[in-house]
Amino acid sequence: MTAFGEIADDYKRKGKAEKAAVPDFPNFRLGLNVSSADQRIMVLITGTEKELNAARNSLPSISNDPEIIGKFHYDFETDPHTWTGILTGDRSKSGIKIIVPDTYGQKGKIVKSLPLDSSANDLKTALLKANKTFAETTPKKNYQSHVQQGRRQGIKWTMPMEFGEDRDGDGKIDHRGGR
Repeated sequence: MTAFGEIADDYKRKGKAEKAAVPDFPNFRLGLNVSSADQRIMVLITGTEKELNAARNSLPSISNDPEIIGKFHYDFETDPHTWTGILTGDRSKSGIKIIVPDTYGQKGKIVKSLPLDSSANDLKTALLKANKTFAETTPKKNYQSHVQQGRRQGIKWTMPMEFGEDRDGDGKIDHRGGR
């Protein structure tokens, strides 16, 4: 049997990992919901399109840092209306906002705001500090009881894509009966 390392050697990366693009959710609401579900801090980068393009070029070195990678979710937004009514804390229109999502990803609290031109060291320090506090103070979720409690509270989340599978290949989701 071939070792995974030998297989991986056939697919060498083409570039530096620290230059990989920062993952970006298609919209803030989805990002906040997924951050809550994954129990991760959300990093919201806001500003004009020009400011966001500059941030997309400067942030990969931080988001791909070995101490940072995989611990946060990111979203870039130019329209403040997508997030201002959902968040508490400093809601300035331009900057990097470190957000702790609520239990069900419906709202969030900005725990730290930094300017877009913050140094890599300052941002990394702020992210690691926020993550440490978050990990120490946030109880771990049990998926089944979390979903049950959410349903009891009337909290629903509708995904943009219908849930299920297209088993027969007709382009439509096949629903199982009985539920």
